[in-house]
Amino acid sequence: MKHENFGAVGKVSRLTLGGGGIGLIWGASTRDEAVATIKAALDGGIDLLDTAPMYGQCESIVGDTFGGKLPSHLRITTKFQLGSPAPDEVASKLAQSLDTSLAAMKLGRVDIFFLHTNICPDDYVYAIRPDMQDMFATRWSLYENHVIPAMECLKAAGKIGHWGITGVGVPQTILRAIGAAKPPAVIQAVTNLLDSAGSLRRFAEPASPRAIIAAAKARGIGVMGIRAVQAGALTTQIDRTLSPNNPDAKDYARAESFRALCRGLGEDPAILAHRYALSLPGVDTVVLGVKNRTELEQCLAAEGSGPLEPALMAKIDGLGLRV
Repeated sequence: MKHENFGAVGKVSRLTLGGGGIGLIWGASTRDEAVATIKAALDGGIDLLDTAPMYGQCESIVGDTFGGKLPSHLRITTKFQLGSPAPDEVASKLAQSLDTSLAAMKLGRVDIFFLHTNICPDDYVYAIRPDMQDMFATRWSLYENHVIPAMECLKAAGKIGHWGITGVGVPQTILRAIGAAKPPAVIQAVTNLLDSAGSLRRFAEPASPRAIIAAAKARGIGVMGIRAVQAGALTTQIDRTLSPNNPDAKDYARAESFRALCRGLGEDPAILAHRYALSLPGVDTVVLGVKNRTELEQCLAAEGSGPLEPALMAKIDGLGLRV
């Protein structure tokens, strides 16, 4: 497994094991298979585990797997969907979520704690579900004046090594956070051949994931690529039932020409999609949404195959699938 510098965090494996699959929220699996997948990931050279309380049983499974004693080389993250509460509630809500995650995983600290809500201008109105935006979006003034100080306090207390943001909010505001006087140490950014966040995207403006990645790298911020297969849209078949109007289902339909290209090449779409994500400039590590050892083995093979040839990257880009 190759490693890459991940901003201030240091070197990490090019693949990160995501918590959704091992938390049993991405298709059918079992708790025993989740534990076996975690152990197989470590055996395969993965040394970063991305968890969250909203990932089903993920954090309790981590706690049971390691019993509070992580291997010395393993780094771990968690995250919190803060939204836009009253200013005087920000620090306590972040601390409470972190404490709950630490208790579930039987740990005293995590390496990275992510703000997992969108970041938006104070006066912004979302195109999708504006009535719910105070639940899924954190307004800039709260982020700047309350989230950042709260994160720094958690870091000073030794409960987190670093803090980061999930960069799927309003692009102009994510770029503002990257350029702020106190930037995050790491950022999660959409990294797929569609440039799509699928059902995570709620704004109307053009998405700018590659500009976000480039800006983060220029600032020395670690980049964690997410949605490499866009919630299954870039695989042979989505493993759950979705409405045709679901953004992930629409992406699956839109990606048919990519699957046709893969068939012509004799390649598995998921493997090629992961290799594409790993080949994008500026991406330090790519999060895997695998739920079992078979899917994990495919991703390990993709990483082991190395970057895609420029001609094949160009052919994929030539399909015109970016949003």
